[in-house]
Amino acid sequence: MVVVHIVKKLHQLIFKSFIGPFLFTFLVAVFLLLMQFLWKYIDDLVGKGLEWYDIAQLLFYASARLVPLALPISILLSSIMTFGNLAEKYELVAMKSAGVPFLKGMSSLFFFILIISLSSFLFSNFYMPYANLKAGTLLYDIRKQKPALNIKPGMFYNGLEGFSIKIDKKNDNGVDLEGIMIYDHSNKSGNNKVIIAESGSMYLSENEQYFIISLENGHSYYETDASTRRNKNKKRPHQRVAFKKDVLRFDLSGFGMKRSSEDLYRNHYAMQNNRQLIISIDSLNNKITNKAIITKEQLDKRLRTDSTLSKKTYTKLKELSILRKSKQYTSAINSARANKALIENSNRDKDYRETLIIKHLVEWHRKWSLACACFIMFLIGAPLGTIIRKGGFGMPVVVSIFFFILYHVLYMTGEKMVKKGELVALEGMWIANIILFPIGILLSYKASKDSNLLDWSYTYDKIKNTFIRQSTF
Repeated sequence: MVVVHIVKKLHQLIFKSFIGPFLFTFLVAVFLLLMQFLWKYIDDLVGKGLEWYDIAQLLFYASARLVPLALPISILLSSIMTFGNLAEKYELVAMKSAGVPFLKGMSSLFFFILIISLSSFLFSNFYMPYANLKAGTLLYDIRKQKPALNIKPGMFYNGLEGFSIKIDKKNDNGVDLEGIMIYDHSNKSGNNKVIIAESGSMYLSENEQYFIISLENGHSYYETDASTRRNKNKKRPHQRVAFKKDVLRFDLSGFGMKRSSEDLYRNHYAMQNNRQLIISIDSLNNKITNKAIITKEQLDKRLRTDSTLSKKTYTKLKELSILRKSKQYTSAINSARANKALIENSNRDKDYRETLIIKHLVEWHRKWSLACACFIMFLIGAPLGTIIRKGGFGMPVVVSIFFFILYHVLYMTGEKMVKKGELVALEGMWIANIILFPIGILLSYKASKDSNLLDWSYTYDKIKNTFIRQSTF
């Protein structure tokens, strides 16, 4: 009973020591990955006059997409910190003195990590497709949106369709203007209308649906017959109208963000769960098969000889006249080109659908491999913390960054090789886990034996004795 009580208290201690760093490092990892996302799409977001809630919505759904990738790094770092801190304070030594081995101490977090791994898969499979759909649709709409009104002095502004606006000076209040020149191209007949004013002001209507420019002390120049501009010898009739005040109104409906229908993107592989991905893969395979059957039937019809003809009706090519021989050559070449085009189109269609199948398989395996990476990172982090015997954010951060970069490089390399067709999806998407899993097992073994990370003499002696024993039999 005493031993059971000690083990229970020990499990509570390790869990409490782990949960704080885990939550903190998880939030930091999501934040850093989100900053990477913003850096990637900053050019599409700046200068669009977006509302704060649109940006908040985009960041929320984008951060949801980053959760499966943030979990492995947070588990790795927090496990190194937790067990490194326990080893640094000699609490693991006391634990072993009480008869509780290291692997028994690891088991206190074993089931918790399994729950996180399962939760990561469920999150990736059910919520992340929804988040991808929302974020992808919103990002597409933001990219399509016109830049916000930003008229700068000394530069032509062409953001308003059919007009080019140039001002010499804009006062500090951002409203009053001086030296205004406006080219009107709305009738699509060139620069045949120009408005020039000494001063003016710009502002939005009360409902913010119109952009208004109030002009003062100016004149407008308008060519009444644009066709005469092509003939340099003719005089060009025009109108010149002076005004003390004039008002131009521009519709801003094109500047508002128009939301696309989410149904347009639901069939994208990133917006589907694993069950839908399998259905899509089967559908693509069926289309490839059907296309091959149709192509074969079309080729058979083109190449099949007319059964009604007898051998006696054939004429040797050399017996034909030059004109008929030329026609036969041309007909044969055209037929060969048509058959070649049919085969090439069929192959292009097949290659395109096979590429889609690969992308679907990559997405299917991604959900499982990232979930399993959570367990593998714990298998590496816990013994590493025990071996390096350092807590805090110093050495654990350095070590965890090294292993995560190693994992990420292997993971991305495998994914690229799959998309290039150099590896099948099962190999490429799991290559990082396959390489790091034995490392985790080996580190756990070293930590359970209290062996130094660089001391391989015990392992070498065990392997040597095994071979000697086998050679004696």
